[in-house]
Amino acid sequence: MDLRLPGFSGVEAIIALRKEFQACRVIVVTTYDADEDVYRAIQSGAQSYLLKDMSKEEIVRTIRAVHDGQQPLSALVAKRLATRMQREELNPRELQALHLLVKGRSNKEIAALLFISEETVKSHLKNLFHKLDVQDRTEAAITAIRLGIVHLD
Repeated sequence: MDLRLPGFSGVEAIIALRKEFQACRVIVVTTYDADEDVYRAIQSGAQSYLLKDMSKEEIVRTIRAVHDGQQPLSALVAKRLATRMQREELNPRELQALHLLVKGRSNKEIAALLFISEETVKSHLKNLFHKLDVQDRTEAAITAIRLGIVHLD
């Protein structure tokens, strides 16, 4: 399964497959190695996560291991997953505000789009700055993109 599919995400596809076919085993094969991408794929039910530049031997070894019921992860992917699991989860409103922030929206625009007050926007941004360990809007946007929380499509 790739993570970027026309019309929907690979994560959505994995969730749908696992819902209908609980015994199915999914291996993500992608170029995206950001912490959040790895985390979302594994959380959605993927058994493993491969990067497209991995060796043929490693890909074959992973397919065989998943077929045998294992959940193998390369050292790089395991490190990304461990790093992500140490970070505090953003709540849905913080994520919405972050997506709009990355699009360059002002607090006033975010408030209007989310039907909340500017003070509530400021509170969400303060919380997500803390959770992402950043100091300002620009750093939050860059970090969100670098970690794979937000993708520029």
